[in-house]
Amino acid sequence: MRFISFDHNGRHGFGLLRGDGVVDLTGKLAPEIVTLKQAIAAGLLARAGEWTGRPADLPLADLSLLPVIPDPGKILCVGLNYEDHRRETKRPDSEYPTLFTRFADSQVGHGQPLLKPSFSSRFDYEAELAVIIGAPAHGVSEEGALDFVDGYACYNDGSVRDWQRHTSQFTPGKNFPATGGFGPALVTPDEIGDYRQLPIRLRLNGTTMQDATLSDLIFPIEKLIAYCSAFTPLSPGDVIVTGTPGGVGDRREPPVYLQDGDRVEVDIGAVGCLINGVAVVR
Repeated sequence: MRFISFDHNGRHGFGLLRGDGVVDLTGKLAPEIVTLKQAIAAGLLARAGEWTGRPADLPLADLSLLPVIPDPGKILCVGLNYEDHRRETKRPDSEYPTLFTRFADSQVGHGQPLLKPSFSSRFDYEAELAVIIGAPAHGVSEEGALDFVDGYACYNDGSVRDWQRHTSQFTPGKNFPATGGFGPALVTPDEIGDYRQLPIRLRLNGTTMQDATLSDLIFPIEKLIAYCSAFTPLSPGDVIVTGTPGGVGDRREPPVYLQDGDRVEVDIGAVGCLINGVAVVR
């Protein structure tokens, strides 16, 4: 199943994606459940299967898509998690994942523009797979870690590289408003199968800039969930963004940075294709 969060004429809601339409689930799984995060926390996504045969309530074309989870409690991002990207950055090997955080208000949904700050010429793309946590997880084992996943989505971890490098800490360059694309939909694990077989590609104005598979992850999803849950309790709706392959614009010769009017696509096969334009904040 595929779930989206949306804005319809100023009303926020969530629903089940069915082709070109959406079954609106806002308040229908239970009257108090009006967001996708609440549905996950209440363990109600499985019940949405009862609605798969219902006719769509809303045409997808009439909706503005929000980030898949508009209000995650935590967004934990992983850096340097593909060997080709680690090599292109000339960073040393690490025994543990490199982590940083994003804030919820730095995200936009599918079809919404990524906003490039006018005072930076170094706004970059990063294709990534996002993992959405489905149940409280604290101190979980790698062996059971995937049992805590409710879904996957595409992510573009847009990075303002000059601000990212003010110090050794990445956070400033990763949290400008509307720089992280998240969508189009949460796709449940039963539609994905073995995530390691997924391709991950990024196209900029139709040209492929990144091309890898999820089997190339240095720290696989199971290890990331176990590691993160060892130091912080993970809650339903929390998001782990798993890292980007080589080919980022900042490390090309010459560098390739995002410009006003660009179109960026993050394509992860069965997970979907996240598309965002680029606009400059004047």
